[in-house]
Amino acid sequence: MSKNPFKEGTTAYNDFEVLSDLKWHCTKCELKSGQAKTWQVWRQEKGVQMDVDESGKFDGRKFCKKCDRVTVHRKIKSLVLLAETKARSGMPAVLAKKVKDMYKNEEAVFLRKLSPNQLEVDHKFPQVRWGTNEDKNIPNMSEVEMRKKFILLSRSINLLKSRYCESCYKTGKRGCFPGIKYWHKGKEDWDKTIDKHDERGCIGCFWFDPYKWRDELNGLVNK
Repeated sequence: MSKNPFKEGTTAYNDFEVLSDLKWHCTKCELKSGQAKTWQVWRQEKGVQMDVDESGKFDGRKFCKKCDRVTVHRKIKSLVLLAETKARSGMPAVLAKKVKDMYKNEEAVFLRKLSPNQLEVDHKFPQVRWGTNEDKNIPNMSEVEMRKKFILLSRSINLLKSRYCESCYKTGKRGCFPGIKYWHKGKEDWDKTIDKHDERGCIGCFWFDPYKWRDELNGLVNK
């Protein structure tokens, strides 16, 4: 059994203590961590083994007697922390280098050429919407697969993207390039016919694929 991996007195420390009974707990009235990103950090950087519900999703929907409604619940599968945790990019260094070389170290939002150590390989499909651990990255991934899955962002832009994606996940309002409300597929509201963990709901958004979004907008302007 591992001890609490978080600093005593922090929100994460308190939530880990609550979840240490290995039962499902309501995120509205029992847990204090409000951002979905928090639980990804637990899994990927702290090695916490989060459990999934019957549908294979980390954010189980269950009835809370205290809230008197169905809410998102979280559960720890085991108190044993994984010894080998992932880096933030969640991929082998060989693959990260291949992606940076493929894009010639170009940052996707402002098309800046940056040094490799200023760039982060980011998933187009935001981790906040992963229902299960979809991070299956292998060093021999083809260029087609890499372009479909990844873009390069600076640290500050990556954090900005995360905020837009987290807001979209919570509110159902898709992100946009600041000041330009244009989606080349779909509208501002997340398509309610598409599951919140389905990548198809992100298509058309600037933050999902800045290159495709830019090409589509230029096509309209050129007409």
